[in-house]
Order: sequence, then C-alpha cells, then structure tokens
Amino acid sequence: MLDGARLTAYDVLDAVSSRQAFANLLLPQLLRERQLDERDAAFTTQLAYGALRAQGTLDSILTGLVSRPLAELDPRVLDLLRLGTYQLIDLRVPAHAAVDTTVDLTRAIVGTGASGLVNAVLRKVAAGGDRAAWLVALGAEGDQRLALATDHPRWIVEAWRDALGGDDELEPALLADDVAPEVHLVARRMAREELLDESGGEPGPWSPYAVRLGGGDPGRLASVRTGKAAVQDEGSQLAALLLTRAPLEGRDAAWLDMCAGPGGKSGLLAATRPDGVRLVAADRAPHRADLVRQALRDEEDTEVLAADGRQLPWEPGSFDRVLLDAPCTGLGALRRRPEVRWRRTADDVEPLAELQTQLLDSALQSVRVGGVVAYVTCSPHTAETVDVVDAAARRDDVEVLPVAPLFPDVPGVARGDHGQLWPHRHGTDAMFMALLRRTR
Repeated sequence: MLDGARLTAYDVLDAVSSRQAFANLLLPQLLRERQLDERDAAFTTQLAYGALRAQGTLDSILTGLVSRPLAELDPRVLDLLRLGTYQLIDLRVPAHAAVDTTVDLTRAIVGTGASGLVNAVLRKVAAGGDRAAWLVALGAEGDQRLALATDHPRWIVEAWRDALGGDDELEPALLADDVAPEVHLVARRMAREELLDESGGEPGPWSPYAVRLGGGDPGRLASVRTGKAAVQDEGSQLAALLLTRAPLEGRDAAWLDMCAGPGGKSGLLAATRPDGVRLVAADRAPHRADLVRQALRDEEDTEVLAADGRQLPWEPGSFDRVLLDAPCTGLGALRRRPEVRWRRTADDVEPLAELQTQLLDSALQSVRVGGVVAYVTCSPHTAETVDVVDAAARRDDVEVLPVAPLFPDVPGVARGDHGQLWPHRHGTDAMFMALLRRTR
C-alpha cells in the first residue's frame, strides 16, 4: 500500500508544476477529502510545503547527480526526486524509509523503469549527508550560499537586502519566509473579545481586530462561516486601517477600495467606517468582484463594481479616501505561498511596477483635493513600493504623509515616510504602506 501522506504531498507538487495550482488552496482540500489523521496531515503539510520552498536547493543538488538536464526529465520523476531529496536533507526521516517510499511511489505513478533511476539518485543524495553537508559540497559562496541555505532565488536575496537597507536583518528576514505562519482572524462584525472566547486564540499585537490562532481549522468557527469574522493576515488589517486613520481635510463621506478582490480589506473598511460613509469597491476581474460582494453581503451603503480602475469608471475627485491595494508579485506572502518564490522571476517586476504606477495615478485622480490615497502592496520590493510612490510624489499636487505616527504601537514599521511590515519583525506578511494627499 502506498504511503498516504507522501502520495498527497506528491499530488500537491504535481499540481503546482503541471497545472500552476496554489498549494495553500489545494492542500487543505486534499487533506479533507482523504481524511488523513492529524499526524499524517501534519507530515504531509511539512513535506509538501517544504519541498516546494526548497526547490532551488533541491534542484542544485540533483543537477550534479542526474546525467541529463533536469528539464529533460519526466516532470513526475523530477517532483518525486525533489520529494525524496527533501526528506533526506531536511527531515529526520531514515534514509531507507525516504528512499524506499519514494521508489514505491515512482513505480506506481510512473513505472518500474523510472523507479531504478530514482533509487540510484536518492542513494547518492543520502550518501552526501544533510543540508549543511550538501551546501559545503556545492561550494556556493556569498549570496548564492545564502540563497541555497534559505531557499530563495538569488534575485530575491538581493531585493530583500535593498529593502532592508543592508545585511543586518537579511538572513532572519529570509528565514522567516520559511516558517509556517499562524492563522490570523479579523473580528469584523463582532467584538474581538467574543472571537477570542470562541476561537481560543490570542489577541494580535498590532490590530485591535486581530486574533492569532496556534492551529486548527478556522472554518470550524461559526463566526467565520457567517462572515462576522474572517481569515485575514494582521498586516493586511493594518493596511486597511491605514486608510481609516489618515488625517483628512474636509468632508469624509465616500471611500473607494480600488482593487478590492477578494474583499478582505473591503470587509474591514465597511465594518469600521463612521456612520454615513458610503463604500465603493471595484475589481477588474468579475469573479473577484463576486467575492467582494460576498464579503460585503450584510453591509449597507456599499457598491461593488467589476471595473478597471485605470479607466476611471467614476467621476474624478469622487472620493475622500481611496485604498489602492495594487496587484503585485506577492513576494510579501512567501510564507503562505511557498511556490511563488520559484514561479515569479525578476522579469515580472517591471511590468507590474508599470501597472502599479498607472493605478496610483488613477487613484490620485479619483480622490478629491484634500483627500488621501493609501497605496499598499504585499511586496517589499523597492521597484513595487518606494519607487512607485516616489514617482507619484514628484507631482506638484501630491504630498506624502508619514505612516509610522499612525501606528505608534508597532515598532520598526517606518521605512522612511512609508511603512513596511516584515514576518521576522511583526509576524505578518511583508506589507508595504504609503499615504499620499492630493493638494490641489
């Protein structure tokens, strides 16, 4: 009989590589369907997420042990080799168990011929020792060694150094991307104390609406099923709260969430806005707009549009506050999406920065004189963050407002006048936040 935990982990790797699936969406579904017990479910999660995170290091090891380029291997064989290699170098799995179970999977999934190759290669991996021994054997130095040791592409290592302003926190920041995150909840239409009692969690340290769970399925909570609470990273909560805390001149009656899907920030804005404030939420993708409608289903005086914010489907200057949670590389959420670090490339940044620049220009057109725009991305990459805001700040009708004073209880959030959250500092996704006021 095949090992159920390892088979499930393989199915996740196969779906990610062959169908561009997202592991954080697929794995919980498979665990429910296959009804693995708690121990096997934990091992499956560790194995699938770990092998996805470590893909670059695993491939560097395998490249020297396979006689042809990895790209020429059957993709199923490559995923099986990664699965076995990860067990051998990073987990305390006895070599015979890691090799034998992977060979059995190969024989069942691919065929007997491929199982011989997998057996031979994995025995060479086992003979080479653990990760530390393999890093020595690979002979990598400097940034390349740091990349292999922390399971990041080298270009992300370099981008993190730039965002952090040096090497002092670089390795802790990279390692924090490899730690499974806690589940964060937001109390939207209920008191946080009620959610704490229901969930058994702990209050989040930064957002007055946040609850952090040590484990368990948040979908079991009645408040989550009814929409009174939701799963939302505490950093995303702060990004929405930035808009509500920004100092404003004049009226405060109309808010816009410009790229609102899937609706988490819209839900928090709707729940925390003052009486009489109308909220408009827009998203270019109709299916994401539908998710926003679901998040706002019990909120009055809201409107959801399936519309591209760059085309300004409302009158210029219509809003007092605008939240632009811009589409980005998603590099700030690598803890939750382990495959993204290998799916994204440095070439993805420039076109996204161009889109972000266009959207920020539209957001500034959408807000009235004296109104504020909160620019947010789930990425710390300088080209998606500081550079985009600096370009907008060169306009003669824009003033940049400092973010850190609006979060006096959050240490280490200042990035110049802007705000930057980090997993290793704050236990949140690496959210960037900037605040701009239109002056004329």
